Amino acid sequence: MSVARDKTIRVHRVFCVIDCGIAVNPNLIRQQAESGIIFGLSAALYQAVTFQDGVVQQKNFHDFPVVRMADCPAIETDIIASAGPPQGTGEVCTPPIAPAVANALYALTGQRLRALPLKLA
Repeated sequence: MSVARDKTIRVHRVFCVIDCGIAVNPNLIRQQAESGIIFGLSAALYQAVTFQDGVVQQKNFHDFPVVRMADCPAIETDIIASAGPPQGTGEVCTPPIAPAVANALYALTGQRLRALPLKLA
């Protein structure tokens, strides 16, 4: 992770470990995990709902920036070997990425951020 002079936050690498029981289709599990990370990272770094005169300014998906290929971190996904029954992997990686990035920013800058999108003062 790094912070540019203009306070732009950049995540360079994400490690993901997932325990979803028996991995029926490991490639699909990785795809689900990695896309969930990118979706959550987009919300954590860029997306906000803003109001003007009581009206939401964002009308549709085109108003919500997402992590682009040039800004996407390297993502390593490990699937834990398990004999348990297969479990869903749909959204398990989306919720933890924002707090993980916030904690990494705290370790890097000493500034605790508690609102999304994450912005340094």
